[in-house]
Amino acid sequence: MIVLASQSASRRALLSAAQVPFEALSPGVDEEAAKEALRADGLDARALADALAELKARKVSRRVPGALVLGCDQTLSLDGGEERGVMIDKAVDRADAERILRLLSGRVHHLHSAAVIVLNGEPIWRHIERVRMMVRPLSDAFIAAYLDGDWDECRWCVGCYRIEGPGAQLFAKVEGSQFAIQGLPLLPLLDFLRVRGVLTA
Repeated sequence: MIVLASQSASRRALLSAAQVPFEALSPGVDEEAAKEALRADGLDARALADALAELKARKVSRRVPGALVLGCDQTLSLDGGEERGVMIDKAVDRADAERILRLLSGRVHHLHSAAVIVLNGEPIWRHIERVRMMVRPLSDAFIAAYLDGDWDECRWCVGCYRIEGPGAQLFAKVEGSQFAIQGLPLLPLLDFLRVRGVLTA
């Protein structure tokens, strides 16, 4: 049994589908405040995802001594042009989602998906995957129709897309794991859980 420091529906679905025994607890982290503080320290997108995942796992670990606590996070950074390396957060509202999708349109971005396992307040395992995402050129009409159909779900996703849903239509090409896109580098995690005896080897 592991404890997932998240209420993310996609992460819970991935663990359930892979038949990983777990319970989920909310870490109660103010993500925006945490991001702001960590960015002030000069962390890039990869390091930020890792730090946020660890923060969430540590927070929950205090409540469940002796448990393996899994924290996860994702960050998105643009590739190329004047905005190279600029990080994109979750949309604050529908208008912001439209702005984000126009910004991603016809461009490449990188999604950094981090997972950290904490035991008794100390990290004992971590993994970060980077996925290269190429968004096709998106018309304003497509963006409007897409958000009309999936806003209640995609509003919670960095980049405003669910690759397992209509968000797949945004992309011309993806290089990397779909599990990582959904918020969890699942295969390395499963390997670690087999080593620890949580799963049968």
